[in-house]
Amino acid sequence: MLQIALCDDNMNDLSNMVHLLDEYKSSKHLNFEYTVFSNGFELTSALDKGKLFDIYCLDIMMPGFTGIDLANEIRDFDKIAPILFFTSSSEFALESYSVRATDYVLKPVSKEKLFLTFDELLEQIEAQRKENAIIVKSSDGIQKILISNIVYAEVIGRNVLYHLISGKVIECTESFSAVCSTLLKYECFIKTHRSYIVNMQYIDIIDNHKVTLQTLDSVPIAQGKAKEIKQQYLNYQMEHSCNETK
Repeated sequence: MLQIALCDDNMNDLSNMVHLLDEYKSSKHLNFEYTVFSNGFELTSALDKGKLFDIYCLDIMMPGFTGIDLANEIRDFDKIAPILFFTSSSEFALESYSVRATDYVLKPVSKEKLFLTFDELLEQIEAQRKENAIIVKSSDGIQKILISNIVYAEVIGRNVLYHLISGKVIECTESFSAVCSTLLKYECFIKTHRSYIVNMQYIDIIDNHKVTLQTLDSVPIAQGKAKEIKQQYLNYQMEHSCNETK
C-alpha cells in the first residue's frame, strides 16, 4: 500500500489536500494511506524513527524550516521517492529542481490539477515497480522485492539475506553468485566483498575497510579493493547526476 506524507503549516490548505486526496482515492478506487504533518520538524522526526513514504507532498513557504530545507532532509533518507511541492509562490520553482522534485503545483490546488498530477505520478510509480523488481522464494513464500528497497544483501552459510530500507530482512536459500548476477544487472549495485553486495543509492561513507550505509549498517570491503569501490561509486554518482540534468 502506498504511503503518502502531507506537510503544510496552513491548516486550511492541509485540510483541502486531505479532502482532495480522499476524493481522488474514492473516485479511482485506490487503496493508499497518508500521514499529515503541520511542520517539517514533525516529518523529519518520523524519518529519524525509520518511517519512510512513497510520496512526499510539501508546502515550500513554511516558517523556520522551508519545504526546500525539508526536501533536502528527505533526500538524506530517500534518494528516489517523488517529492511534490504545493505552494502559493512560483519563486522557488528553479530551486525545487536541486532536490529532484517531481512536480511544482501552485495553490490553490484544484481538483483537476491534483487528479492529473497524481494520475501521472502513480502511473510512473507503477511502471517503475513492474520493471525494477526481483522475485524470490523465502520461508514465507514467493515474494516480490523492489530493487529500490534493497539496501544490501549478504550470504550467511547457505542463506542469502536481503536487507530492505524498511528494516525488514528477507531470508532465502539460494546461490549468492546467482543473486549477484541478478543484482549487478542494475547499475546501482556493487559487490564490496565476496559475501556482500550493496545498493549504492544508500551508501553514506566509504573508508578503507568498510562501507557505512544510510541505515547505519556497515558492510566490509575486501582487502585491497577500497580504491576500486570508491572509484565505482564516484562513477555511479557522476553518471546519476548527469542523467538528472538531461
